[in-house]
Parts: sequence; C-alpha cells; structure tokens
Amino acid sequence: MDRSAIGVVFGSLTPPEELTEGAALAERLGFGHLWFSEDCFFTGGLSGLTQLLAATRVVPVGLGLTSVMTRHPAILAMELAGLARMYPGGRVRAAVGLGNTHWLEQMGLLPDRPLTAVVETFDVLRELLDGKPVNRRTAVHELAGVRLEFPPRQAPELWIGAVNQRALRAAGGRADGVLLSVLASPSYVAWAREQVTAAGHDSPPITAFVLASVSDDDRRAREAVRDAVGFFLTAEAHTALVGRSRYGAEIRRRVAALAEGEPLVVEDAWIDEFAAAGDPDRVRDRLRALIEAGADSLGLWLFPPDRLTDQLHQMALDVLRPTG
Repeated sequence: MDRSAIGVVFGSLTPPEELTEGAALAERLGFGHLWFSEDCFFTGGLSGLTQLLAATRVVPVGLGLTSVMTRHPAILAMELAGLARMYPGGRVRAAVGLGNTHWLEQMGLLPDRPLTAVVETFDVLRELLDGKPVNRRTAVHELAGVRLEFPPRQAPELWIGAVNQRALRAAGGRADGVLLSVLASPSYVAWAREQVTAAGHDSPPITAFVLASVSDDDRRAREAVRDAVGFFLTAEAHTALVGRSRYGAEIRRRVAALAEGEPLVVEDAWIDEFAAAGDPDRVRDRLRALIEAGADSLGLWLFPPDRLTDQLHQMALDVLRPTG
C-alpha cells in the first residue's frame, strides 16, 4: 500500500501537550499527511494546526475541518495566511464546512441555510487568500472592504468537508479537495465520488477520515473503536453516511428509540462497516477497499488514544509495510 496516501488525524482525543511528539513521530514513520480535527470543546483548531506544523519538517498539514460559523472568514483568512507564510511550499491546507450541528446549537450559531453559509464563506476565503478585497454581505457574514495586509505568497489549499449529496456536488465544483467524515464505508466513498464528479469539473482529491485501531488481538482492536463508532453513528444517523449503508435503516431505528443520554449498542458488523479495526491483515484490507472505492487518501484517527505511539508504530510497520 502506498504509505504516502495514508495520513494521521490528531484532535479532540489527544491532549494538547502531546501533539508535537505524535506529529513528529508520524512524519518519521513515513505517513503522508497530517490533519487536525477541531472538535468542540477540546483543542482549538488553529493552535493545533500550528503545533503540528511546528513539529514537522515537510509533511502537508491540514485543518479539518473548521466550521464556517465559529470564525469570521476575515479572521480565519488572516490566520491561515500567516501560517502559509511561515510554513511555505504548500504545507498548509484547510477544510471548511458546517460542522457538528449540536455544537452549533449549543453556541446559538446554527444557520438557516447551512449549505449557502458554507459555499459563500468558502468563496470569501478564497478571494481573501488570493489577496483580493471583499466588500459584500453573505447569508451569515458581512465584509466591508476587507483585504489582507499580508496575503500568502502561495495560497493554501482550500477544501470543503461534505457529507450529503448537495454539499458534495458543491464541493466538487469549487474546492481544492473534499474531506469525508469518519464512518465513510467503501460503498459511501464510491457514492460520494460520483457526487463530487457530477459537477462536470476536474474531480478534486478526496480524503476520508477513518476510525482505526490495529492489534494482533482482533477483538481488542474492535473494542478500542466501539464507543467512537457508537458516538458517531448516533450523531450522524440522519445523514448519508449512515443512510447509504445496508445497516442504515436498523441503525436509524435503534437511534430513534434511545433514551436521552443512552449509548447505542454497536454490533460487530457495524464496526466492520464503519471503521478499520482488527489485526493487521483486516485493517490493511479495509484501507485498501476505501482507496479502491474512490478515496485518494485516508486520515487515520487512531484508537485507543492513550496508546497513540504504539498505534503509530504498528500501523506503519505491520499494516503499511511494503509488500512484494
């Protein structure tokens, strides 16, 4: 398997003080790219992105994703421009999207027209990072003659994080890349690729995040991701991530029947469908299936988080080893 197509996702489960060590190790082990996932209310995306960039030398690092509602695009563009100037050569990329609707509701930031908010904010960011002045009102932001004083010499790649059909098609027509959420199964990835290419433009690269764990003990690896699979299935039951699965109807039925705060009981078959967990051969086969389905690269969110170093080593040495 091409190790350059496999990256590592850092974020909510890694304490901030452990990010630099993990990022440096991931680069030394040959992983092709890194991402920082901003999850509320754990570690800030821009501080996390900066730590990953500072701890590494050449590997591309992405912010994936930041909500278009939690930062004004003028401020986000200013921050990204500074990082792109400090870490040149195309190392910086950023994915924007709506973000978790529950977190947005907690902050009173859920927009009336989510996709419009994403697309318009993306377009504003693109113009600002290209050094252009922006003077207009969008559905959720206002910019009156805003222009960056220190635009980047090379604008960072701007990606869109998308889940459902309309967002995937919008991303395919304008973004430098498309970021798929965890729970992306091979069947979902293949469907998402069709939506991204439906815009009729050159298809941008697709990266899928993957809940992953490897162990010589197959059961141990599955248990490491079980709670995370349950959390995300509950959160994403209404989306195409679940709906495109053969288990979608049953999962939605069970989620609808849950009492408030009750965890979803996750079947082993669901772990096989929505994660890459097990012994090295099982994980390798699952990652290969996602690539063959249409993902250009994968970002591995490794479990258990308190064994990050061990997971990085075993994933690199046992799963991604060169084959004859």
